[in-house]
Amino acid sequence: MMAKQLEPGSKGARLAQKIYRSSGIDTRYSAIHDLGPGPGERLFFDDEGRFLSPSTKVRNDLYTEQARPLFSTTAKELLDGCQAFGPEDVTHVITVSCTGFFAPGPDFYVVKDLGLRPETQRFHIGFMGCYAAFPALKMAEAFCAADPDAVVLVVCLELCSLHLQPSEDIDDIIATSVFADGVGAALVSAQNPASDRPSLQIETFASTIAPDSESDMAWTIGDHGFDMVLSTYVPRILEANVSAIVDDLLSQKGLSREAVHHWAIHPGGRAILDKVEEGLSLEKDALNPSRAVLSQYGNMSSATILFVLKEMLISAVVCPNERIYAMAFGPGLTVESALFKRV
Repeated sequence: MMAKQLEPGSKGARLAQKIYRSSGIDTRYSAIHDLGPGPGERLFFDDEGRFLSPSTKVRNDLYTEQARPLFSTTAKELLDGCQAFGPEDVTHVITVSCTGFFAPGPDFYVVKDLGLRPETQRFHIGFMGCYAAFPALKMAEAFCAADPDAVVLVVCLELCSLHLQPSEDIDDIIATSVFADGVGAALVSAQNPASDRPSLQIETFASTIAPDSESDMAWTIGDHGFDMVLSTYVPRILEANVSAIVDDLLSQKGLSREAVHHWAIHPGGRAILDKVEEGLSLEKDALNPSRAVLSQYGNMSSATILFVLKEMLISAVVCPNERIYAMAFGPGLTVESALFKRV
């Protein structure tokens, strides 16, 4: 569909072919139903496959239509699969998204649709980008530290494909080649987890900003969707800074890199994973879970790191008491990190 929008044989068309082939992505999911043939109103592409350039309002209306039920059904699936807690136990709801807006917000509808108590505390984190799951988990940890009985439901949902904009610019081509739609959720509590399934203990968080990088990853609201800037310099910026970032967090806990058994790196793109791997001198298979999520789902912004952590737990690559260093990147260039231990 993207190739159809570019002049055949043009520089942009050649770049798109090369970038898509080398993306490391096999499949992505999208809320745009008219990417293929079928019934329904055509909002993004006409019957000939030509891009219709819908307005930001049209895109946000589709976000509202798709996102509201996805937030609630994902939260319900999470609780249905959890033996330790039910809807009656949830004390806080934190929703996360940077790809659309509506009010009352998704936090309200999660409480309403799941029949949670009306006094459930609600929070929404918006427009932070790919690293936003970490501030949500930090909030959840703080709530649990203040109240040992707290049970915090975190849901991250992004419909990045709604902001599709064909372009000949290399940075725009890279963005459209990697971003995808997805939703992930987690429960956070100070109480002991159920013993029948793997869980993660939060050990610490850290946040920093890469120097002189705010223009290399940014997101603004345009007339035809949100305009994403994902510079080709981002992988090199991360390669230059990642080693110091990791060592600083570990030193705060009196640890060295030898204490880290696994790496959960946000798969912002194949080049990002390659450069982080090189910057940390990791073994070639160290980022296999991140590469697997990238291959199967693409970059789903804030939800992606939850997919990576789940991949590590269900594939049984992480043994009890082993540590995971998790990291994600977003506008700024902001780098958020966390240290987890399998329990």
